[in-house]
Amino acid sequence: MPEEKEYLTKEKLAELKKELEFLMGTRRKEIAEKLEYAKSLGDLSENAEYQEAREDQASCEDRIHKLEGIMKSAVVITKKQGGVVGIGSTVIIKKTGESATRTYQIVGSEEADMASGRISNKSPLGEALMGKEKGADVSWKTPTGSASCAVVDVT
Repeated sequence: MPEEKEYLTKEKLAELKKELEFLMGTRRKEIAEKLEYAKSLGDLSENAEYQEAREDQASCEDRIHKLEGIMKSAVVITKKQGGVVGIGSTVIIKKTGESATRTYQIVGSEEADMASGRISNKSPLGEALMGKEKGADVSWKTPTGSASCAVVDVT
């Protein structure tokens, strides 16, 4: 099965690269030192410091593996020109039955943050908006049924 693409802004990609470098360098060294110290304490079967260091090591290696996977499948997104909703677009919508508009930026799942108006292209609303133009009516399924909106603008 082909690996799914991970859409990221260049800023997010740089942030993840920096995290990966830290984990592979500084953090691994810190954990190795903790393991050596814990081993020096003796009996490993009842050594809480050793167990904690091993858990830290596993957590660190899991995150490294995840970041390497993201980097391998990363596609850098650029700001879309107006017209059609795509990854990188800023979309203004007006939900049916509401007078206020809402503004969202469509991003990859790694950058999604609903509180700051960044929704994943894989979220129900994000999927429904993809490919739509200004003036389009859009509907999507929610946990409580369905919702709909009109696309007010796409930039």
